[in-house]
Amino acid sequence: MQRFTHDDTDADILHDLLEEINELYEASEQTLIELEINPQDNDLQRSLFRSVHTIKGDLGLVGFTPLYPLMQHIEDLLDYLRKGQMTYTSNMSDVVLQGLDRVKHFVRDCIGEGSVEYDAEFFTKVVDVLKEIKPDSDEQNQAILVNAAKMFGGDMSGSETVTIDSLNQNTLTRSGIPKDLAPDLKADMLFFRELMQPIEKRVLALQGRGDRMAQMAHLINTHAGSIIPTEQLSLACYVHDFGMAFMPLSLVNAETRSAQEEKLLHSHVYKSARLLEHLSVWDGARKIVMEHHERCDGSGYPFGLAGDAICAGAKLLAILDTYYDLHHEALGQEHELPAQKKALVAVNKNYMGQLCPFWLEHFNQTIARVLAH
Repeated sequence: MQRFTHDDTDADILHDLLEEINELYEASEQTLIELEINPQDNDLQRSLFRSVHTIKGDLGLVGFTPLYPLMQHIEDLLDYLRKGQMTYTSNMSDVVLQGLDRVKHFVRDCIGEGSVEYDAEFFTKVVDVLKEIKPDSDEQNQAILVNAAKMFGGDMSGSETVTIDSLNQNTLTRSGIPKDLAPDLKADMLFFRELMQPIEKRVLALQGRGDRMAQMAHLINTHAGSIIPTEQLSLACYVHDFGMAFMPLSLVNAETRSAQEEKLLHSHVYKSARLLEHLSVWDGARKIVMEHHERCDGSGYPFGLAGDAICAGAKLLAILDTYYDLHHEALGQEHELPAQKKALVAVNKNYMGQLCPFWLEHFNQTIARVLAH
């Protein structure tokens, strides 16, 4: 391991650098998601290239030299892409975003502490692999990208290394959508994901919630042995709150509700499930959506199901839905614990008997690793 110390650069400049890298990282992540939908879109390809080029230039200006070779080769990769000399794939997305993630954390830690310890040998090895990429050699390049992605993700064989990034490397796009879906299923899922984005913004005040839930659901399901069909679980994560868009916001945001108002709010599961009622291929997702507010002790809705009468996907989604609601409530409140940990404690303390113990155990073990990461 080596230690890098940045030059005596003005603090405002360093702050601006970190802020711009964070903004460009988020922009790049969104562009990569859009490329999953339209991989041939040259405007998106050029936009991604410009973001990486800007980050590389900023790093050079302030002397963050250990990162420069990596960013140069990622830029070269995207230059081939925008010139039509390389095909966009999810493997390329993994390499670009995991590379940018390393850069973001390196800069953040260095600015925060004044210096940062890093694995120079690792960076050299990744750069050596990326150097092998040549224009107009798609088959060879894809094999190289897989190798580079594995280097970023680390060894997947041990359960202790399970994280959202390492799982995405093999099974998910950056949006939380499974990579290896049949084209018609992928088209459906991309459509419903886009459909939910304005609904998330209007009703849930948490854009990207579907993506986060889909990613976390994959992690937990994988930890449990992939009991639930991946594609059905993913789609349910995206569309389960579709019906909330048709509720008055005053009702959705009310702290107290009458019995009639509660009944109206509960009807959102029917509206969400009906979205899929004519798509038999998504019957599993529709069942998960319909039952995700059922509770193991029979206290849930809409049918008052209990125990084994509730499908596994709904039991898992119930935990995640509860967790993210509690996390959102905790944001901005004054309390000793961070919002994530406060929500985690509340899920386990306040919902005994309601949430499935089997899935709660896998949820706890998985989210503990994610928070530690």
